[in-house]
Amino acid sequence: MATATAKTAAAKTTPAKKPARKTKTKRKPAKKTLVVVESPAKAKTIEKYLGRKYMVRASMGHLRDLPKSQFGIDVEHDFTPKYINIRGKGDLIKALKKDAKNADKVYLASDPDREGEAIAWHLAYILGLDPDADCRIVFNEITKPAIQEAVKHPRSINEDQVDAQQARRMLDRIVGYKLSPLLWRKIRKGLSAGRVQSVTVKLICDREKEIQAFESEEYWTVTTKMRAGKSPMFTAELTQVDGQKLSLGNAEATQKLVADLEQQSFAVSQVKKRERQKRPSAPFTTSSLQQDAARKLGFTSRRTMMVAQQLYEGIELGHGGAAGLITYMRTDSTRLSDLALSEVRDFIGEQYGADYLPAKANIYATGHKAQDAHEAIRPTDVQRTPESVEPYLNRDQLKLYTLIWQRFTACQMTPAIYDTVSVTIKGGERYTLRAAGSQLKFPGFTKVYAGADTTKKAKDVILPELAEGGALKLEKTLPEQHFTEPPPRYNDASLVKTLEEKEIGRPSTYAPIIDTIQTRGYVQRVDKHFQPTELGFVVVDMLEKYFQDIVDVKFTANLENELDEIAEGKINKNDLLREFYGPFEQTLEKADEAIGHVELPVEVSDVKCEKCGRMMVIKQGRFGKFLACPGFPECRNTKPLLIDTGVKCPKCGGKIVERKSRRGRKFYGCENYPDCDYTTWDTPLQEKCEKCGSFMLEHHYKNGRRLKYCSNDACETRIDNPINEEIAKLKARLNAKQAKEAQEKAKK
Repeated sequence: MATATAKTAAAKTTPAKKPARKTKTKRKPAKKTLVVVESPAKAKTIEKYLGRKYMVRASMGHLRDLPKSQFGIDVEHDFTPKYINIRGKGDLIKALKKDAKNADKVYLASDPDREGEAIAWHLAYILGLDPDADCRIVFNEITKPAIQEAVKHPRSINEDQVDAQQARRMLDRIVGYKLSPLLWRKIRKGLSAGRVQSVTVKLICDREKEIQAFESEEYWTVTTKMRAGKSPMFTAELTQVDGQKLSLGNAEATQKLVADLEQQSFAVSQVKKRERQKRPSAPFTTSSLQQDAARKLGFTSRRTMMVAQQLYEGIELGHGGAAGLITYMRTDSTRLSDLALSEVRDFIGEQYGADYLPAKANIYATGHKAQDAHEAIRPTDVQRTPESVEPYLNRDQLKLYTLIWQRFTACQMTPAIYDTVSVTIKGGERYTLRAAGSQLKFPGFTKVYAGADTTKKAKDVILPELAEGGALKLEKTLPEQHFTEPPPRYNDASLVKTLEEKEIGRPSTYAPIIDTIQTRGYVQRVDKHFQPTELGFVVVDMLEKYFQDIVDVKFTANLENELDEIAEGKINKNDLLREFYGPFEQTLEKADEAIGHVELPVEVSDVKCEKCGRMMVIKQGRFGKFLACPGFPECRNTKPLLIDTGVKCPKCGGKIVERKSRRGRKFYGCENYPDCDYTTWDTPLQEKCEKCGSFMLEHHYKNGRRLKYCSNDACETRIDNPINEEIAKLKARLNAKQAKEAQEKAKK
């Protein structure tokens, strides 16, 4: 007992040992995963979706390329390309290397096409990554689910697609760097030839030659106004005479026929009534988007692709942050994902009702030449209607997004249904006339989208109730003179369509091709149509004579197909390059010996050079025609080429001439600018106002409508005219631009 007590007392007096302090160890920050994309706008959107464990950087496109100062291809050693880092990107490369070194993983997320695959391949080389490792991620749309899913399924870089891109790049380099110097020596410096651009210029030149060779022929048509009893009048067209198709070549024959026609009695011989369905168009591919944007919005191919890129990469949507509004815009496929089909069908059912929703999804066939790598261009979320995103988009973005949203939604709706009537009318024994009526019975997809063939909804043509055998009365005969017209010049829509049909280039290359041929001065855009310049004709004629393959449509198309086969692993790229280079080099040597110096035709103007007194000549430059002194290089005087409208300036009496703004838009101003500041966007006409005698102006609306009005602001015809407000806005914009330009000039 005593022993126990002593032990207890000892325990109480002995101080307890304190636990040892834990030393704090500094935690190393967790390494992040680096994702490299092409553009900063895309990087910002993707970083938001991936969260803190990821850092997203932009490569700003290619970081390596063939050198500009030399050929850059070792032909003797299996066409080995000599790649160098692009000048000016050194700091960016250094920053990316640093980020890659500090990262746990690196994913290369350049665009999901051959060009993007090549960018990823070059990035792998720069950052020291193994291209066979799982370092590549791709996504068709910049949405949170798509990005997160892509990160879960990385893959290796597709070497076949890289080879296809390299083959295209080297073919273009061979043609450009070997053929262009020949053009410099034989025609003039600064010219270039391209494997695809030269064929495109040839198409435009061939069309111009057709137009120049075309001989217009006169022909006449005869339409009539008829009535059945007291019913409203309707239009019928004379189609046959004595069982043969109507053929009238002059006014005399037409008058004779009309006189005889008016003596006949008319009766309905046949009435056909049927129901016609019009199905919606497929969702957009790159090509069809460029065509429809040109037709409906007046966009050039370049403008369309630039705006589409912005919509794809991401737009700030208020508190919701940045979001990609459309899927990848470089595609040749009309395929839609099951998820997209499910979402749009739910949307159509909720918003428009069961009558507008087909029993099963509409599936559209993709062309046999399509690579079908990505689905069609569509909104990433059909619930984002154009109205809901309107506050966050600029004018061009809203127009293009609306077009894409409408086409996508409409493509999964029911057909439009029309009641049609076709009436055959007999005039005596000799004449056959036809009348046609059409009335929309059910709008179907046209409730959302009018279709690719029209910018407006078609108006109903309603015929009165007609019965077979019923008598008709001829009220009016309307003969009309016509002349056959040459084939139209190419515009953006028709040129893109032709390039696609002939398999020249690929959808992603159409916009750069059109830009290049204008920049080089081979083609000019006049009233939204392409016209070849004299230089374009000279270059194409030379290439046709000595380098037939370069401007041969079939040869170029076959080459494109062979590039596709390289991407599929069916052909070796070096075999293709070897097969092309041998004959091309031989032709080049022969042409250099055979071609003498080519003199470009010179157009002499009526303007005298104020420096040396020579008559100035009209020349074609990058930005259109201009006046230059023929005494170059002794006299270097140049002037803008001013086209006289034949109208006098209301302020100072000088000539009103045609000018171009910095962006290439046509406007009209006094020749005495800057002393006289009269300007107008609208076309001055030599026609005079009936009320005050001032010259008239013509305003051109984007839908093709034209409106003439008096140039005198105080004229009584201008009072309460709705165009006044629009004119005031246009003038204010022009004055603001001129003021800004004057300020910039003063600063310089």
